[in-house]
Amino acid sequence: MSTMWQDIAVNVKGIYGVHSNVPLHEPTFGSLELEYVTDCIQSGWVSSVGKYVDQFEEKLAEYAGVRRAVAVVNGTAALHIALKIAGVQANEEVFMPALTFVATANAITYLQAVPHFVDVSKETLGIDPVKLAEHIKEIGERRDGYLVNRQTGRIIRAVLPMHTFGHPVELDALIEICHYYGLVMVEDAAESLGSYYKGKHTGGFGLVGALSFNGNKIITTGGGGAILTNDVELADYAKHITTTAKTPHRWEYQHDEVGYNYRLPNINAALGCAQLDKLPGFLASKRALTEKYRDLFQGIEGVDLFLEQPHNSSNYWLQTLLLDERLYDRDNVLEQLHAEGVMARPIWTPLDELTPYAGYPKADLSVTHQLKRQIINIPSTPLKGETDV
Repeated sequence: MSTMWQDIAVNVKGIYGVHSNVPLHEPTFGSLELEYVTDCIQSGWVSSVGKYVDQFEEKLAEYAGVRRAVAVVNGTAALHIALKIAGVQANEEVFMPALTFVATANAITYLQAVPHFVDVSKETLGIDPVKLAEHIKEIGERRDGYLVNRQTGRIIRAVLPMHTFGHPVELDALIEICHYYGLVMVEDAAESLGSYYKGKHTGGFGLVGALSFNGNKIITTGGGGAILTNDVELADYAKHITTTAKTPHRWEYQHDEVGYNYRLPNINAALGCAQLDKLPGFLASKRALTEKYRDLFQGIEGVDLFLEQPHNSSNYWLQTLLLDERLYDRDNVLEQLHAEGVMARPIWTPLDELTPYAGYPKADLSVTHQLKRQIINIPSTPLKGETDV
């Protein structure tokens, strides 16, 4: 006798038209990627410079509705430099969600700054602005024009929201908090290329934003990331320090500060250009998949498909289920799906539970820890069709 989750696994396989294993998310490549990468190889310019890097940056900026994009080697590097050029300094604190991939916190610590974990909202899975405002009132005070954590004595410099699984956070409320307290906003938009908040693309609301093009993202460059900003001077600085801070000269190697070898190779950018051309098809396919999952899970007690807010447009990067923990044990569900060949995963371990970040400043994280027990991600690769070009 089959269980409910065995039946669901059969239906998921049916959606993908396979009888074997269904991965969580895998890249979709076709003839366009082969054409661009082949052209890059034949040009001989496969490494640090080449036409595809420039094209990729121009296309990204245009798509995201910002003045500049700077391509780098991965999303963590993008976030590291975004925080640096936004003015985050050693021994300063940055508000960030406890429910995110560890790279968000790592990028802060690369600057010898301090992650300060705050709770998330059940409606967006990102920073809860109401709870953030309450927490600031509890622990913060103004000193000499800065917001200071009176429990640690450290300046709180920035707010770092992350758009979880492509679902935009409540940006208006966070922007209002930033303006009121003099905080800078840096957006972790690693998962939200193609997502919009009230008609405007994510990653362009803060002073700077960061994207990721890892192999499991909605588009991929193999590895890769980008910094988004409307500040041209900051973009120029980001480009300079991510290319080893080398000053222009025909042959001399002069570097005017400590830089980073974070540049995206031209061959990766060629792949990215092809993927970006196909992004509208990927987004349409993701939305079609969402509708199929909506039909599949509709009416199943205690299982809710996480959907976009009415004023937002999500890229639905990873399809997300919320389980009623009174009816389902998360790990048991994962075991059953995996046994049936459907790859599913839990949400990340909350960062305050990880050894490197134990003891760091944090607010009440009750929603974060509840969602840890409730959320699983299910297969989210775009469906076959127009994405195969």
